[in-house]
Amino acid sequence: MKLAVIGCGYVGLVTGCCLAEAGHNVIATDNDAARIAALKAGKIPIYEPNLDTVLNRVVREGRLRFTADCGEAVRASDVVFICVGTPPTETGEADLSAIDSVARVIATEAGSSKLVVEKSTVPAQTGEQLKRALQAYARSAGWSFRVASNPEFLREGTAVSDFFHPDRIVVGVEDSESEQQLRELYRPILEGNFRCPVHQPSCPAAAKADFVVTTIASAELIKHASNSFLGLKISYANVLADLCERLGGNVDEVTRAVGLDPRIGGQFLKAGLGFGGFCLPKDIQAFVKLADHAGVDFTLLKEAERINKQRVDLLLQKAKTALWVMKGKQVGVLGIAFKPNTDDIRLAPAVEVIRRLIAEGAVVRATDPEGMERARAVFPDIQFSQDPYEVARGADALLILTEWEQFRRLDWKRIHDEMARPLVIDGRNMLRPAEMKALGFEYLSFGRPDIVGVLAQA
Repeated sequence: MKLAVIGCGYVGLVTGCCLAEAGHNVIATDNDAARIAALKAGKIPIYEPNLDTVLNRVVREGRLRFTADCGEAVRASDVVFICVGTPPTETGEADLSAIDSVARVIATEAGSSKLVVEKSTVPAQTGEQLKRALQAYARSAGWSFRVASNPEFLREGTAVSDFFHPDRIVVGVEDSESEQQLRELYRPILEGNFRCPVHQPSCPAAAKADFVVTTIASAELIKHASNSFLGLKISYANVLADLCERLGGNVDEVTRAVGLDPRIGGQFLKAGLGFGGFCLPKDIQAFVKLADHAGVDFTLLKEAERINKQRVDLLLQKAKTALWVMKGKQVGVLGIAFKPNTDDIRLAPAVEVIRRLIAEGAVVRATDPEGMERARAVFPDIQFSQDPYEVARGADALLILTEWEQFRRLDWKRIHDEMARPLVIDGRNMLRPAEMKALGFEYLSFGRPDIVGVLAQA
């Protein structure tokens, strides 16, 4: 089966590389000629663990190639994956102009019948519009286009592992032929018949992925519903943290015990600075707008979004209360990316924190294992360093804004000795309050007292 991937951004690049690693022949294309040239030269424009290994291998073995000619990719394929961006408009709705443009190219360049698969995150009923566009622009009545939805559930930082070890593969189809074609395409994943690029020498035991067949509209809704629910869990944990601060509880103890209930689960039930990145905020906004247009009141989701935006305010209030005057104070920042194991700083809470610190007159130094180059383009006037100890040197406060494991393993006694004032504000509840207090730090976090209880330490 010959596959085309249109769009070599994050989703398209991971999808193309992993499908090729699973044994398929893939041709990938993008309207950014410079990006295609870089990929042909073996340069990956994003940081994602294990992706460089996969890319180099599948290109070397001839299963993945890149072209700047979208028409060539479409003509050479049986199945076309649309992986272009759907950024939010000023009103929060998904911008589908790139999908519309791709539909026209597919319809005019196809040369034969194709299965066209939405991989981009799109609102419900996009499949219907895509099908109409393909039919409207088709040059030959002899070509037929079947449309399917195959939403991605890749997490930045673990995307390669997520692709090969999914908990579910969702396909929204209208006919049995499309279902069978997609089932065959994913057969190596479903049967575990692939060379895993993540786990060596063998993969850990895990349940097989569910192959979930739905209507196209349901598949489109599933992606937005999944991401929005994760945002709800994070905001719920953050409200619990605020309640714990008022009533003397420990949010780590509360959320851990709540998460042990199998109906709830502990993932994403973690208090702190809140969620960021390009997916959750964008998808929640788009889902709210979709509900508004459908006449459904989704106030619940609007509140989750509002709570998330407040987290930066609350962290900065902790800093202001502790420091009294912000102007002229040296503040070190540990972490800029919206989560660990990525260089993505889009809509990262740390970016807004840094922007507000600068506006208050603070002198900011910052570090991030992977995100500094992107951050320099946003903040050209602040000092960056690869060395966290340099960031801490002489600082009046140190803010932990991304939970990189490297930060947990720092020599915190040395950090204490480097700082002008040993004040740490942990925006990710990453460190243990009792241990930090024992080292002599003024230590602030979200929803936790100074002494961590037995349950949270277990």
